[in-house]
Amino acid sequence: MSETAVILVTGASRGLGRGIAVHLAGQGYSVAINFARNTAAADETLALCEAAKQDENQRFRTVQADISRSEDRHRMLDEILTRFGRLDCLVNNAGIAPRSRMDIVDATEESFDEVLETNLKGPYFLTQAVAAHWLKEKPHPLLDSGFCVVFVSSISAHTASTSRGEYCVSKAGLSMAAQLWSARLAGDGILVYELRPGIMESDMTEGVHDKYDHLIKEDGLVPQGRWGTGEDLGRAVASLVGGDFPFSTGAVIDVDGGFHIRQL
Repeated sequence: MSETAVILVTGASRGLGRGIAVHLAGQGYSVAINFARNTAAADETLALCEAAKQDENQRFRTVQADISRSEDRHRMLDEILTRFGRLDCLVNNAGIAPRSRMDIVDATEESFDEVLETNLKGPYFLTQAVAAHWLKEKPHPLLDSGFCVVFVSSISAHTASTSRGEYCVSKAGLSMAAQLWSARLAGDGILVYELRPGIMESDMTEGVHDKYDHLIKEDGLVPQGRWGTGEDLGRAVASLVGGDFPFSTGAVIDVDGGFHIRQL
């Protein structure tokens, strides 16, 4: 059983989720590393967390679950509570892009359903399951923030991309989910935040890397002039769970290098 605070990071086998998990390990937390299919990548994240840990009491485990599936969500939560003995924070990071970018005139219902089930329905109802556990069992939190939930959305919550409309809709919905859960849980002392990353280096952006690289470095799309990283998100999550924003539930925090700034 873990003697340190336990944080579940969904979609932690690669990309931004891995960056979050490894940074949290380096801050002294125990981490449940969720993955859907890529066992080898999840094991790599596990090894990186072990290498980064600061205390022998920290524990790291990989937990397979497809968060779009109800049975997987509940099995994952039961497995974490059994293997760690507790859960102090949920980081809703897992997300997918459409299998192919298509003009919304041509995009399919199948793609829409697949993306929304993972990016919106999954985290919405996983939060429901975790919150229900906290409210029913009333465990004592080990985090300075108390129990908390972090939703990782995207600049696509407010920036339209007509070649991947289903992704934009899913992230806009996720942003509202964060508001709903923050309003519902505030009175119970459970904090909820939304992190809104911008153009990030990850598996999801590999196919458009050259395009975005030019827009960032030559056209000034990102005022800070660089790609975002999993480390950037990890530092933001660590600040939230570390209790640095105790009076800011429901806050939307941009991690986008200034992309959101409106300029003339």
